[in-house]
Amino acid sequence: MTQQPFRIPGAGRLTPARSLRFTFDGAHYSGVSGDTLASALLANGVHLTGRSFKYHRPRGILAAGAEEPNALVSVERDSARRTPNVRATVQELYDGLSANSQNRWPSLAFDVGAMNDLAGAMFSAGFYYKTFMWPKAAWAKLYEPRIRAAAGLGVAPDQPDPDHYASRFAHCEVLVIGGGAAGIAAALAAAEGGVRVILCDERAEFGGALHYEQGARIEGQAGWDWAQTAIAKLAAMDNVRLLPRTTAFGYYAQNILGLVERVTDHMDAPDRHLPRERLWQVRAKRVVLATGAIERHMVFADNDRPGVMLASAARTYLNHYGVAVGKQVGIYTVNDSAYYTAIDLKKAGVEIAAIIDLRDAPSGPAVEEARALGIEINPGRAVVGTGGRLRVSSMIVEPKNGGSRRTITVDALLTSSGWTPSVHLFSQSRGKVAFDEGRQIFVPGVYAQDCVSVGACNGAEGLEETVAQGFEAGERAATAAGGSTSRAQAMKVDAAEAWAGGMLGSGPGAGAGKTVKAFIDFQNDVTAKDIRQAVHEGMHSIEHVKRFTTNGMATDQGKTSNMHGLAIAAETLGKPIPQVGLTTFRPPYTPVTFGSIVGHSRGKLFDPTRKTPMHGWAEAHGAVFEDVGQWKRAWYFPMAGEDMHAAVNRECVTVRQAAGLFDASTLGKIEVVGPDAAKFMELLYTNPWEKLEPGRCRYGIMLREDGFIYDDGVVGRLAHDRFHVTTTTGGAARVMNHMEDYLQTEFPHLKVWLTSVSEQWAVVAVQGPKSRDIIEPLVEGIDLSDEAMPHMSVREGKICGVPTRLFRMSFTGDRGFEVNVPADYGQAVWEALWAEGQKHGACAYGTEAMHVLRAEKGYIIVGQDTDGTVTPADAGLEWAIGKKKTDFVGIRGMARPDLVGAGRKQLVGLATRDPKIVLEEGAQIVADPNQPVPMKMIGHVTSSYWSENCGRSIAMGLVVDGRSRMGETLFVPMPDGVIEVEVTGAVFYDPKGDRLNG
Repeated sequence: MTQQPFRIPGAGRLTPARSLRFTFDGAHYSGVSGDTLASALLANGVHLTGRSFKYHRPRGILAAGAEEPNALVSVERDSARRTPNVRATVQELYDGLSANSQNRWPSLAFDVGAMNDLAGAMFSAGFYYKTFMWPKAAWAKLYEPRIRAAAGLGVAPDQPDPDHYASRFAHCEVLVIGGGAAGIAAALAAAEGGVRVILCDERAEFGGALHYEQGARIEGQAGWDWAQTAIAKLAAMDNVRLLPRTTAFGYYAQNILGLVERVTDHMDAPDRHLPRERLWQVRAKRVVLATGAIERHMVFADNDRPGVMLASAARTYLNHYGVAVGKQVGIYTVNDSAYYTAIDLKKAGVEIAAIIDLRDAPSGPAVEEARALGIEINPGRAVVGTGGRLRVSSMIVEPKNGGSRRTITVDALLTSSGWTPSVHLFSQSRGKVAFDEGRQIFVPGVYAQDCVSVGACNGAEGLEETVAQGFEAGERAATAAGGSTSRAQAMKVDAAEAWAGGMLGSGPGAGAGKTVKAFIDFQNDVTAKDIRQAVHEGMHSIEHVKRFTTNGMATDQGKTSNMHGLAIAAETLGKPIPQVGLTTFRPPYTPVTFGSIVGHSRGKLFDPTRKTPMHGWAEAHGAVFEDVGQWKRAWYFPMAGEDMHAAVNRECVTVRQAAGLFDASTLGKIEVVGPDAAKFMELLYTNPWEKLEPGRCRYGIMLREDGFIYDDGVVGRLAHDRFHVTTTTGGAARVMNHMEDYLQTEFPHLKVWLTSVSEQWAVVAVQGPKSRDIIEPLVEGIDLSDEAMPHMSVREGKICGVPTRLFRMSFTGDRGFEVNVPADYGQAVWEALWAEGQKHGACAYGTEAMHVLRAEKGYIIVGQDTDGTVTPADAGLEWAIGKKKTDFVGIRGMARPDLVGAGRKQLVGLATRDPKIVLEEGAQIVADPNQPVPMKMIGHVTSSYWSENCGRSIAMGLVVDGRSRMGETLFVPMPDGVIEVEVTGAVFYDPKGDRLNG
């Protein structure tokens, strides 16, 4: 166990009372409670934490927060709990933590992959687009395996995740993102107004920049103390929810935000009853974005050595964690922020080698205080290089306009080129940023949702302005939500510090040499030279530059690199920054684990399993099930010694000769109710509905606007103002959405209500010549005679003493009924029907027999015999289009010239020359099997089965001009030979339909 040589006694806010042990790459270290892994490593003098992705250059800790691009480690609690790519700057230290560096072999200090750095000229921007093009044959055998082996950072876990994850939904009037001074002020003002408030922050403690600012006073208290007092006050309020360790990763439509809360990752021995992470989906009336700003590094040669850090990060490690990042520290800056870091370090006893300031005449209170402390200041100079290998050992300085160089010994180099407002979430909300020409920064411009940005993310340059913006936003949000204004005056703030913006130091002139590596994106090894090369090769859009160079595409998503890339591209193009454009910010803001998104939806819960009310009976009677969407459906019911084909053949013959019972509960069912119900149906379906009498049914076709079949089903009219609509099993949800969309957006004047009742009704289809004999003893109050209840009728009454909607309809072509009963009675009614069916030789049949029976009659299944490009005419269903109808969804699309001309694929029957051959569904059809490859395909097989009732194979297919090819021989090329087929009608059994009416 090593000591902590860089921990300064008495500095910071952590108490050394509890020492924590941890390992990094097998070496043992100690830290204190409240450390992050990064602060604990720095306390032990460890700067080297990883290797870059492309060049495998040594990399160290750059930042102190979520913007960290370098210090990515793998954290392992046990063999099953290994998490790669954890940012050391946000991983809280716990006793026994085990972390390992990544992307290196055999060790972090000696990495064979560093040879890539020596061959850097071969790996310049866009090399992958140019290198792997030739020879063509080398891709599969040489390039792809090696690229796949080299891809990625860290090693993914190879065991199932033993942890569990939770999700919560929440509503509030005000959601505040960011727990710094602005966010706390906004939360206080809103909460005191009496509205529901949620305040979240990604750190373990609220406070934001107050983690490192020392001189600020708010309401008479030191800034940090005020923050903790305010948080305690908020925690005691019933209308406030505080979410520390919670990152807002996505801003979606209608003020819905995704948050991920880390629940146990910081615990020594996590309670396994607790979720590891919790996903919050929050809908807020108003969102206050107080996401702060991100400090940018300086761009110069070899600026990536371990020990080169952001100035604000070094200040955070000192003032909050009590850790000095070095003993001989250099500063390179273009704004006053870094001076405050130098002052704090100097007062803590750390030697400041020199401040190198690119500005010609820096001035102000911070500059004067630094001079008063005896810190050497070098204005008008630039750092043009660094020395060292695994840690920076020196900085090379020269006048910015050229001149003699000077080497200054340092063991840490702190840089700051200004601050970039964090507008990620604002952009995700579809807000449009605006460019502040005077300060050279992008700030929130036009808002698209009910949100407001405050503080540094809104361009505020000082604490007083930050707190004022936050407080005002909180008050306004509260009053807009019906709350009250409780304070007579705003908060009192006393702070001299100001945060400078602008793009100075972002790279004009930096790294202009052909061999200089001045890094912009540390993780992906993107240099200033790469950006310039991309522009010279024709990439004039920043989005193209991003993809050509991979700048901003690492796990930090460009938080420290995007603006540098933009500035250098603009300089190279000779254009103002706004004209070059800004890359699109997309969720997630920081990486999110799969576990937090998936939650409980894994294993058996990966997808909901839906079972019909009769599932238990089918299971008990030996049914083999298939998955149809989320439904478990009985596929077939094998008897002893039967395989699937034998069982299906028996079921099909039994249905035709006697009867069969089929569980049709999965059909979509929608109630269309209201005085304008018929008018609505006229507009949504091709068929006429106004004159359909109550008690009668009709087969209906629904189209998309382009004229193609969208869904079909039988519709029963129960009353003048009520229709019972059935849909395909897979189409239930989308048809409901389709109807609701048109009702709300196109036909809002119609008085109609839509209700999905798919789960409310269990459906037993009793099909076959003896179907009436089976149901008749059980039905009450319904006359089942052909005269009283002809085919395509619906009646309401009782069966087995429970209410029923009884449809006389058939999907087999025989006399048939569909018995609809409340779902709770589904199995009981099924069992009663089964008992009656046994007296008449009936069987239970499954979905496979259902498919065969319907194909024998040429009945289509939407989605199988249609493919999204089939019109009613293509499917032979012109008769289902109202001849006198002048308007319905799809009528204009259906009349397009390309949908009515010759050469369209039409649904026809296909009979193989050898009746024993069953075609494969999806097989392609050609007119000439001897034509050269690639052959011209004229169609494909949509449905194909063996029909025991027909004594041969049957099939349907979509064939170009199919109905004009009746009797023609076509060919189906297969790997083992060519199959001859004859084009026939689609009806293979009972073509006149005599059996339908019994």
